[in-house]
Amino acid sequence: MKNRLILFVLLIFSLFFGCQNEHDSKPPSMTKKEQKKVIYQVFTRLFGNDNTTNKPWGTIEENGVGKFNDFTDEALAEIRDLGVSHIWYTGILHHAMVTDYTQYGISNDDPDVVKGRAGSPYAVKDYYSVDPDMASDPAKRMEEFLALVERTHAQNMKVIIDIVPNHIARKYEGMNNPEGVVDFGANDDTSVEYKKDNNFYYVIGESFKVPHWQHGYKPLGGETHPLVNGEFKENPAKWTGNGSRLSQPDQNDWYETVKINYGVRPDGTKDFDSLPQDFRSKDHQVHFDFWKDKSVPDSWIKFRDIALFWLEKGVDGLRYDMAEMVPVEFWSYLNSSIKVQYPDALLLAEVYNPGLYRDYIQLGKMDYLYDKVGFYDSIKHIVQGHGWTDHIPKVQEEIMDIEHHMLHFLENHDEQRIASPDFAGSAEKGKPAMVVSTTISTSPTLVYFAQELGEPGAENAGFGSPTRTSIFDYIGVPHLQRWTNDKKFDGGSLSAEEKELRNYYEKLLNFSLHSSALMGDYREIHYFNKDRNPDYDHRIFSFVRWSEDEIAIVVSNFDVDNKYVLDLIIPKDLIDLWKLKEGDHKLIDQLDESSHGSLKVSDKEGVIGIKLAPLASHIFVLKKNE
Repeated sequence: MKNRLILFVLLIFSLFFGCQNEHDSKPPSMTKKEQKKVIYQVFTRLFGNDNTTNKPWGTIEENGVGKFNDFTDEALAEIRDLGVSHIWYTGILHHAMVTDYTQYGISNDDPDVVKGRAGSPYAVKDYYSVDPDMASDPAKRMEEFLALVERTHAQNMKVIIDIVPNHIARKYEGMNNPEGVVDFGANDDTSVEYKKDNNFYYVIGESFKVPHWQHGYKPLGGETHPLVNGEFKENPAKWTGNGSRLSQPDQNDWYETVKINYGVRPDGTKDFDSLPQDFRSKDHQVHFDFWKDKSVPDSWIKFRDIALFWLEKGVDGLRYDMAEMVPVEFWSYLNSSIKVQYPDALLLAEVYNPGLYRDYIQLGKMDYLYDKVGFYDSIKHIVQGHGWTDHIPKVQEEIMDIEHHMLHFLENHDEQRIASPDFAGSAEKGKPAMVVSTTISTSPTLVYFAQELGEPGAENAGFGSPTRTSIFDYIGVPHLQRWTNDKKFDGGSLSAEEKELRNYYEKLLNFSLHSSALMGDYREIHYFNKDRNPDYDHRIFSFVRWSEDEIAIVVSNFDVDNKYVLDLIIPKDLIDLWKLKEGDHKLIDQLDESSHGSLKVSDKEGVIGIKLAPLASHIFVLKKNE
């Protein structure tokens, strides 16, 4: 009887704690040792282009283009040594463009429905092929890309590419479909606006009309071209990528793309099963099992097959464009299908609505989302001199239950360059923001190519306007070209300031890759110090991170003009928690090897004497076991 009672108690104990673990808010990835991820986003066709002509609307012959083969072993080793774990090769898939590749069996695209001359990488024309622009031999473009994947892996980095499930190019042609794959729309019933297994939505009884161009815009900048005639044949018209239901979309709509139908009726109701709410805590296998006997829309199957195709080719991760415009149930279906086969695949999504963050992480099974509307917007405001650092802890607190899943960045292809006049006007002003962005959470850090060199994105490439490096036209990137230095990839043509900036990023990113503290716990000490110290104000920000063997104390000065000399105070409860003894503890600054600080513990409170020059930061590290 006694033994039965013991077994019963043990059973209840295991059920209780098993249930607790299932619903633990700490991300599963944090239950084991893991290094922080650093993703280097590179706009692939611009990387190796050493042509400096930069003519607005210039052709590929006039302005040049980078190639897959420009990512040499030397170039990749330098990127790796910057402190990079993953490369996101942006613009890999074959998208609509104006350059003529008919000799390779590729049809020409109509400039009336192409943005720029090189085309938007998010208007994919063939999901089973890659951009011919970037191949030394366009006939062997897939082989050249796969060789790049192998070279990247050989340098101990992983590969991410884009998938764009919400929309495809207006003129989609799957010329390289695997056996059995039917093209988008090939089996659609075009007599109706909507049907569950149609791939598109249709504007019945109306033909597509090219937008009415305004504000002086003309395709190809007004250049005469045989296909620029203000017409594009599409009957019936399809809904536009951003959801416009007009047969003649607006110039500001995503007119070059068409929206994919995922089984959401025009009135917003759904033609597929809903996920039970308790699936927030279920793993990928449970999600996979839920969908495997369900009838799902044809578009779901098409994009599942596309994603698996690229992962089978050796790609390690996928970045999903405008994921929030696609129902979360599809992401559960897709991502669980991926994870049961490729459990280590990195799945990153562009989601801007904070109210959807938890749905797309917990139900959609995303690994990471953009922390744009929140952290990025707040810190940009501070860099521009408008906001107080007091806001940072509040923004971070709002997502603490999902902080590991919120990708941090200061630049990407959609955002303004830090050094552009509409952001900060100076790469130096971005330094404290980069330190805080990189070290405040366990989430990955994204760096956009040439951000580490202070590239301002000042070129007038054609479509669009400066401050963002163009993703639509053939263009050179001057700061990057000085670093690539005639394909030596040694930074030989950089200015002293540009070299110093890259060195700064290299120290910061490499520290973040290998620091155990940055994968541990977090506490802001900003408000504590602001209350205790009259010399500490709202242009400074400070916090601590720690693990079992390492403590990191981070303090940054966002002020452009003022320096600060003050004592940074570490509260008693943290000193107790860290089990630090009375006396001096040596600190090593990770941004300046010659800077040795000291944490003085007295009466269980810690004090660090700080000198903060304008825009300066310190990352003081204390090894607990030393």
